[in-house]
Amino acid sequence: MTIWNDLLNLFFPKLCLLCKTPLVEGEEHICLHCLYQLPLTHYEKTDNNPTEQLFTGKIPIKRANSFLRYEKGSNVQKLIHSLKYKDNKELGYYLGKLAALKIQQSGIYKSVNLLVPVPLHPRKKRKRGYNQAEWIAKGIASILKIPVNADNLKRVHSTKTQTRKSVYERWTNVQNIFKVEQPEIFENQHVLLVDDVITSGSTMGACAQAIINNSITDISIFSLSIAER
Repeated sequence: MTIWNDLLNLFFPKLCLLCKTPLVEGEEHICLHCLYQLPLTHYEKTDNNPTEQLFTGKIPIKRANSFLRYEKGSNVQKLIHSLKYKDNKELGYYLGKLAALKIQQSGIYKSVNLLVPVPLHPRKKRKRGYNQAEWIAKGIASILKIPVNADNLKRVHSTKTQTRKSVYERWTNVQNIFKVEQPEIFENQHVLLVDDVITSGSTMGACAQAIINNSITDISIFSLSIAER
């Protein structure tokens, strides 16, 4: 098998998603040079960081953190686009593992005992074939050894893009679009909600509210990236 893999890599080398140079042994999806250039937030080192501030006065959360800074036209946007629209769910798993190593070092989520990815509407999930947030959560779980529950929180209403909406409109647009199937599963847990990009925090906030309305649950939040304003 190794010989065949070597031959395949010789004629069809795997390329870095960002700079398109051939990946060498030990590199996955992104070359080391591009990996070291990714804009880390380092929010895990800071109380009341910008991700946490999105929820201040709106939703009672324990901690919140984002791994990367997201800007239009940036390498982070290219990675998110590949993850969501290029059938590259394995990239979500890989980035989730990288984020989890930072999380593990900081201890920011040390009491979390359940990972819950932000759900897609069933129609969108069927079209895409997978939920990118679930694959990020799986990557985190592989390092932190915390179970993932992707079935208990459901998205029951689809919403149009929120790109042009104000912060207030984003929060009001997503009220009551999520439903908890079995509240007892979340009872007395510390749930970490996981998503790919956070902008206003409205979608995460709606997820958290749906859980809190049905269970006595501690909520923390993690996004792979944050679109800073």
